[in-house]
Amino acid sequence: MKKGINKSVLIVLAVVLAMGAVLAGCGTDNASGDEQIFRLNLSSEPPALDPGIAQDSTSFTVINGIYEGLVRMNEDGEPVPAVAEDWEVSEDGKTYTFTLRDGVKWSNGDEVTAGDFEFAWKRALDPAVASVYAYQLYYLKNAQQYNEGEITDPSEVGVTAKDDKTLVVELNAPTPYFESLVGFFTYFPLNEKHVSATENWAADAETMVTNGPFLMDEWKKGDKIILKKNPDYREADDIQFEEVHMTMVGEESTELNMYQTGQLDWAGRPSAIPQEQIPSLKKDEEANLQIKGIATTYYYIFNSKAEPFQNENIRRAFMMSVDRQKLVDKVTLGDQQPAFGFVPPGIKGEKEEFRTEYSDDYFQENYDEAKQLLEQGMKEEGYATLPAITLTYNTSEGHKKLAEAIVDMWRQNLGVEVQLENQEWGVFLENRTNLNYQIARSGWGADYNDPMSFIDMWTTSSGNNDIGFSNPEYDQLVKEAYATDDNAARMEAMARAEEILIEETSSIMPIYYYTGIWAQKKYVKGVFIDYAGNIDFNRGYIEKE
Repeated sequence: MKKGINKSVLIVLAVVLAMGAVLAGCGTDNASGDEQIFRLNLSSEPPALDPGIAQDSTSFTVINGIYEGLVRMNEDGEPVPAVAEDWEVSEDGKTYTFTLRDGVKWSNGDEVTAGDFEFAWKRALDPAVASVYAYQLYYLKNAQQYNEGEITDPSEVGVTAKDDKTLVVELNAPTPYFESLVGFFTYFPLNEKHVSATENWAADAETMVTNGPFLMDEWKKGDKIILKKNPDYREADDIQFEEVHMTMVGEESTELNMYQTGQLDWAGRPSAIPQEQIPSLKKDEEANLQIKGIATTYYYIFNSKAEPFQNENIRRAFMMSVDRQKLVDKVTLGDQQPAFGFVPPGIKGEKEEFRTEYSDDYFQENYDEAKQLLEQGMKEEGYATLPAITLTYNTSEGHKKLAEAIVDMWRQNLGVEVQLENQEWGVFLENRTNLNYQIARSGWGADYNDPMSFIDMWTTSSGNNDIGFSNPEYDQLVKEAYATDDNAARMEAMARAEEILIEETSSIMPIYYYTGIWAQKKYVKGVFIDYAGNIDFNRGYIEKE
């Protein structure tokens, strides 16, 4: 995407009171299947429910239920028609013509039109909107030039509503995964008339106009979100949940307790299972724990604009002085795989998986060498002692335990003291985006099944580049990969870019490749975790006894 006796008593009391409030509002056990109500925990407040602004998995969990794009992604990670009933691709692969279905409605009764897609895409590219995901639209002709202010006329961007039912998209180059890309939330439509007329339209349930399988019925900030089935959704007969209840309980142990006592139907994803509970839950048939490899990487980022991490040797020393196998064996406990690259397993390569075709052996853990690199880096910067260092993570029991273990390894293996600071999710994201940190926890899951989903975020112009990284060769490699339809050449360019990011500049610190870990009641059917680790509940149901 992170304590004194009296303080402990207060914490316990606060948890008990929070539990009472949560349980009072959650209803009874769903096992009878009398109601089609699905209950899960978001863990935190979603920072943004504006598809053009959102940048995180918590927000996406909600957005995916209330909005729908030209396509939706099925359980196999393949795009299937959604608002678009079909599309045609030009012979040169650079022009897509989408035909929208008849009768697709916004929640205020307006028709969803091609113009709503054109408006949403150009709005996300508008420099004034400052969307961190604007770069995901750079595949469109003139999109990057408009976003970066080189051109000021949005009509020059390669997306045009030919009429209410026809959307014509012009690309810079053939993009084999473009059909999957338009299923990502930055490509979702917005009701142009409503958004243009309503200030802060995405801030309250009452002001949101959406087009997905569910409607935003209630949004009590910091407490809960309730979605209700959209009776006017285009495939309403396929939607069996009448309601989806989302709590915002930050304590992972509390969430698990709620699940075990029948107050939740699901635990973990998008939140987390307490790590120390995973071994016993694996043995508990009733818990129904699920573990699945997902295309997501857990890593730490170095702020290259902040001391002492402007120095490459110091960054590499920190990266090399952590025992990743010990972390996954003793701390995370979820069958994760140590990571030495950024692109995870599960992402397509030229013929097989990218990680099979290109090894992630960009560095080795070597404590003696790490100490030498640290000394060299300190000498280069003129440090007699290192400046004070803080590792920042978003509030989570799991992130905290991992951070404590890593800080202890730095202490033992480098002789360096690092302080820890946890922050609420929204604050953490803002600080990370604004480079207001030294080292920070991060995680990245695939937005679409191609290595580019991981590689282009580190270009100089990317809104998700929150490490201050800028490398001309890296930018050129991404540009070349964008421009060619030679898949072998694309993969070579992206592998070389990953090598620059990790082996040559030590700009990020890979830790492990995720597994999705969650528990679901056996009566929950049709809810799934996709290949990237996102939960999709849209076509789920409670199996009645």
